[in-house]
Amino acid sequence: MSRIGLKLLEIPQDVEIKIDENNITVKGPKGELSRSLDSQMKVNIEDNVLTVERPSDSKQHKALHGTTRSLIGSMVEGVHKGFEKALEIQGVGYRAQKQGEKLVVNAGYSHPVEVEPIEGIEVEVPSNTKVIVKGIDKELVGAVAANIRAIRPPEPYKGKGVRYAGERVRRKEGKTGK
Repeated sequence: MSRIGLKLLEIPQDVEIKIDENNITVKGPKGELSRSLDSQMKVNIEDNVLTVERPSDSKQHKALHGTTRSLIGSMVEGVHKGFEKALEIQGVGYRAQKQGEKLVVNAGYSHPVEVEPIEGIEVEVPSNTKVIVKGIDKELVGAVAANIRAIRPPEPYKGKGVRYAGERVRRKEGKTGK
């Protein structure tokens, strides 16, 4: 049973949803997102409440039911509030800075690593060890944050590297730590 698919989605006052066959467009104060959904799922809007219905109880339809509801919910939240991911940089000499639109990360390599901006994603650097990725598309925000983290993932011996804010890194003992 899909519990997420059965949840009702309340649409905020300043968000507008248009459905054309299997395409959905969500427009709000932060921007506009559109996505094509599976044609088997039926999306209904009544009194600012959105519901998703599935045609049968087959395993595939149950999976699509919850996925469709989650995708639409993320779109509505993105255009209404937006999403953000925070990253922390730890290590001696490790830092980040913005040069124009580019993000430049010094992470212990012989050269600085440049990250090109993606349309719809905003990268902020409040201090040289903190990076904030903001946007309305949850997938893109997560992908850009993962790409920045992949520059130098945190290593388990000293904990140096780029990590998500609040991420706990399991530390290991070195050779001499018997």
